[in-house]
Amino acid sequence: MYDDTIQVKIRTTGDGSCRVTVAGELDVCTAPAVRNALRDVLIRHERVDVDCAGVSFCDCSGLSALLAAARTAKAVKAELRLCAVPRVLALLLRLSHTGRAFTIEQPSAP
Repeated sequence: MYDDTIQVKIRTTGDGSCRVTVAGELDVCTAPAVRNALRDVLIRHERVDVDCAGVSFCDCSGLSALLAAARTAKAVKAELRLCAVPRVLALLLRLSHTGRAFTIEQPSAP
């Protein structure tokens, strides 16, 4: 799925799980595409890992799309994990006090 400023790639990883890679700007223009993609995979998979390493910007609309995914995951009893959360997104989650809505995979220590 492509937009001028966002790229969403979905890869099934087996055992009822998949990995969604999001790269680019997660904002008012791109949030609907991300929201829809995450909803669709959460309905079909038991676990969804969202690789956020490529997210270069996230505004409140992008955060809203992620929170909607967390609500969908809870409703369908799926596990949603945010992986490789960049500083820009980590800061937004901290400042908005919404980080607890997600399971955040911490990088392993070297």
